[in-house]
Amino acid sequence: MTTPFKAHIALIALTATLPLSVMAGERDSAMPAARLFGMIRTPAPGRAEAIGSYARGCLKGAVALPETGPTWQVMRPSRRRNWGHPATIAFIERLSRKAASLGWKGLYIGDIGQPRGGPIISSHQSHQIGLDVDIWFRPATQLDLPAAVRERISPVALRSADQKRVTGAFSPVHMAILKAAAEDPAVDRIFVAAAIKLEMCRRAKGNRRWLRKIRPLYGHAAHFHVRLKCPPGSWRCRPQRPTVAQLSRSPDGCDTTLRWWVTEYLERLKHPPKPERAMKRRRRKRAAELVLADLPRACRAVLAAR
Repeated sequence: MTTPFKAHIALIALTATLPLSVMAGERDSAMPAARLFGMIRTPAPGRAEAIGSYARGCLKGAVALPETGPTWQVMRPSRRRNWGHPATIAFIERLSRKAASLGWKGLYIGDIGQPRGGPIISSHQSHQIGLDVDIWFRPATQLDLPAAVRERISPVALRSADQKRVTGAFSPVHMAILKAAAEDPAVDRIFVAAAIKLEMCRRAKGNRRWLRKIRPLYGHAAHFHVRLKCPPGSWRCRPQRPTVAQLSRSPDGCDTTLRWWVTEYLERLKHPPKPERAMKRRRRKRAAELVLADLPRACRAVLAAR
């Protein structure tokens, strides 16, 4: 059976001989943008700028997070998704130092993005403008893991199989790291499994406004996804709407909208929506299906830059 990573390599090989005119992105090109951005191994030169939206955009002037640092290690290094906006790299360094001060060795870092951002051929809808990063919930116990181990090792899920509660692996250190991330002024929001947010709502004391940035979302049981705000200088970056404040009826986000994820949402999984609703969802393009014409026009120049 072909693995997602082998398929990714095959697509890179397929596009390796494309002429620059196609790589630069003619409007009528049907080539998936994920193939074009996935084959580039160097950043676009120039001042760092996030262009477009988190799910439809690209990145100029990206910086690579070293695979191993004093308080972090990059997991799944063969993906080469350790590139991001300098603001994201600086945030990872800050948060990993905080994790080290709380008793872990640091943090295990999942995907950030590609050297020039853009759609990713597997795993993600977003991570396109260098302002998203996945951070594993698995405590970092050593930071000298060989690359082969980092390809195989598994993250640790903190959500129960029924999706309604946390497991015994959830600890005060997890809570403290998430709080530190939410209190960082560069952070826009953080995605976690709903059961994790519910548990944090139960445990949090004192000023709880930072909890508003912790947002429930399916698929985030073994890692948390940090999304940064559009940084200064990225005037073509599109902030996410609605804002975190608009998403919640309470200052901490611990309201009925949160309970929906472990009640009505789970029932919907058991009883899928009507066919016409499913059809509407299928019309929305996944990241792997986007073509260059779906992205901001500036992304053509980012893709073609040498």
